[in-house]
Amino acid sequence: MNMGSFAKATELHKRLLFTLMALLVYRVGTYVPVPGINSEAFLAFFQNPDSQRGILDMVNMFSGGAVERFAVFALNVMPYISASIIVQLMGAVYPPWEKLRKEGGESGRKQLNQYTRYLTVVLALFQSTGIAIGLNAQEGFVDNPGIFFIVSTVTVLTGGTMFLMWLGEQVTARGIGNGISLIIMAGIVAVLPGAIARMFGMAQQGLMSPFTLLLITGLAVAVVVFIVFMERAQRRLLIQYPKRQEGNRMAGGERSFLPLKVNTAGVIPPIFASSLLMLPTTVAQMTATADLPAWLDWLPLFTAQMQHGQPIFMVLYGALIIFFCFFYTSITFNPEDTAENLRKYGGFLPGIRPGKRTAEYLDYVLTRLTTIGAIYITAVCLLPEFMAAQMGNGLLFGGTSILIVVSVTMDTVAQIQSQLLAHQYEGLIKKAKLRGRGQGRGKGVTAPARR
Repeated sequence: MNMGSFAKATELHKRLLFTLMALLVYRVGTYVPVPGINSEAFLAFFQNPDSQRGILDMVNMFSGGAVERFAVFALNVMPYISASIIVQLMGAVYPPWEKLRKEGGESGRKQLNQYTRYLTVVLALFQSTGIAIGLNAQEGFVDNPGIFFIVSTVTVLTGGTMFLMWLGEQVTARGIGNGISLIIMAGIVAVLPGAIARMFGMAQQGLMSPFTLLLITGLAVAVVVFIVFMERAQRRLLIQYPKRQEGNRMAGGERSFLPLKVNTAGVIPPIFASSLLMLPTTVAQMTATADLPAWLDWLPLFTAQMQHGQPIFMVLYGALIIFFCFFYTSITFNPEDTAENLRKYGGFLPGIRPGKRTAEYLDYVLTRLTTIGAIYITAVCLLPEFMAAQMGNGLLFGGTSILIVVSVTMDTVAQIQSQLLAHQYEGLIKKAKLRGRGQGRGKGVTAPARR
């Protein structure tokens, strides 16, 4: 990165400052507790290694510790992500929404975004109501149990989610990077130092062997390197453009490449999978100690299995990651549209007939790349789960958090570099215009004629 160009890019400075201020507001909100909650009792519940927290540990990590403090941002953006999943699924199977997605253009995209916001409110109300009722029924977590606590908690948690959704959209529009992804990354980055410190503290107290500590450290470094390698990996398909006659000479015949990433879906699959796992388990977790009817006798067993390192959790988590890898890739890349655009502009893949055959070949390549990408993401996310099965609560952060932090950081740096490049191009264009005007004035000045 050229520091001279960065110093002159005032627009980039404004975007970075806006992004940092938005993330600062988010971090402040994770320390503001919900009114009426006994923060000390709730924090003690999370710090107790014998507590059955299940998926709440992952949600707490994504929210930057807001869950263990039961802050106003405890739900984070998970309802918004769940709503996005549902809208995108409906956009693939529900004809009116499919038409909006494919043919609606910018107005169709805005309409689907509006549906996502409405659904976010519904899901946030559902989750916050389940949490409020569950807390109200448990002794010691609420100072003054009753209907007022339930209503106020639902209002505060839903409002916090809607504010974060708005804040993320503002960061995407006026800042740098994807706002929702940056909010999730900021929460993870805020929790990681404490998790690392606790891990070293466990090693000092003899609760973890030095060999295990070195193994986890080396594995974390190896995972980071592996993620960077896989996120940059791509298959480049050669595209040939035919030569054409222009006057007395031949033009065209250029070659270019169509890059297909191994991981087209990015960090969306693990985030979507975590969000979906949160929906049923939040209510199940909060009602685990309540008197349940006979037909719900399976609920406590299900809640116990939805913890890190448990077989059912790992199977569901891995299956959802694989599903969303293929689903999100099919939404973001359409082989038929790409083949049609290549045919329209005269491009073709050497040895492949334009049109339908090109679309089939692109689908063939993309399916195999997505298979590799799905295996890679699943392995990164589940490897710490297998280790947690052997170590219990000794592993305080997982591959999902590392994947999100590394991927979002790489995407954000790429956007900063593109902003700098655009600024440099604008500077060159302005200089060229000024030079052209100066030459024009010079040609317009004529010397007085001699007599």
